[in-house]
This record gives sequence, structure tokens and C-alpha cells, in this order.
Amino acid sequence: MTDLQQYIQTYFDVKSEDLSAIASKFHFKQVNKGDYLLKQGRQCNQLAFIQSGLVRIYATVEEKEVTQWISTKGYFVTDLASFIFNTPARWNLQALTDCELYTIEKRDYDALGNTIPEWHRLEKLFIAKCFIILEERVNSHLFMTAEERYNKLFELQPDLFNQVPLQYLASMLGMTPETLSRLRKKQLG
Repeated sequence: MTDLQQYIQTYFDVKSEDLSAIASKFHFKQVNKGDYLLKQGRQCNQLAFIQSGLVRIYATVEEKEVTQWISTKGYFVTDLASFIFNTPARWNLQALTDCELYTIEKRDYDALGNTIPEWHRLEKLFIAKCFIILEERVNSHLFMTAEERYNKLFELQPDLFNQVPLQYLASMLGMTPETLSRLRKKQLG
């Protein structure tokens, strides 16, 4: 069983025949460090599962880059609004490292509803999980201090601090690089 199949099985409790049908629509893809999976303003036509590597999700606003998230192994990555509603992408998706992905094209994703009776329930669960993750991020920015956000990310994903440029992490955490540097020094000191 691939990591993709294991993830789908664990989170969505799919029947084995449905799991095989879903997984068969995903195709293995290697992406080099620095390559884009999606550029802001274009139509997003794929959903990717990260087998290995890091993908940065960011937007350029008034010539400033704002990092929304750094996606890691075992997570899906897409511009969900663009993918679901066929609107221009608000986000750039760029490989921060060489990546191995499993991708599904929009047309294949949409067609799953015709072949898998449970698909619409599974899709609703998937989108609900995406919403919950987003809600947790919003709550952390509303109710946690910069130091608490830093500590939480460091506790959950300490490797990011050695693999990702600090300015990207600072942006993702909603703080300046100087604040992140100060918090890091405090934690290490």
C-alpha cells in the first residue's frame, strides 16, 4: 500500500475496492527544487499528495511574498478554491526541495463521483478537513502570541527550521523575520 493509499484509508475509512479506484487516478510525478506546481492567476487543474519533499504555498501582494503554508510529506496541496470552483489561483505552489508527488487531474477528480458511490461523502470529509486546518490557523493568529505560534510549529515540525528559509517561516507564522530570530535565539539560549 502506498503512502497515498494509507492516508486515504486512515482518514476516510474507504472500502478496498474504492481505495484502489481512487488511487489509480493519481499519477506519480517528480518535481525539481524551485519548480512551480501552480502560478498565481492561472487555473489550478490538479491536486497533489506529497510523497516526499516540501512545497511552499505563497502569494505575491504588492511585490511582497506572503507565505500561507509549507506543505510536507503526507499532505495534499492545491489552491482549493481554484481547483473546486475553476477560478484563477490566488496562490503560487513552489517546490522548496526536490519532491515526489501523486497528482490527480481535475477531470479525473470530478469523474470519481460517477464511479464511486461513496465519493461525494469522501469529498465532503476531505473539504471539511481542509476547512478545519484553515480554521485552526486563523484561531492561532487570533488567540495565540507570536511565541506560542512559534513554539507550536517547532513542536509539530522541528525539521522545517533547518530546511526552510526563516523569512518563509516568519511570514507563515505572521511575524517579522527579526521577531522569529529573536524567538529562536530565546529558545536556543
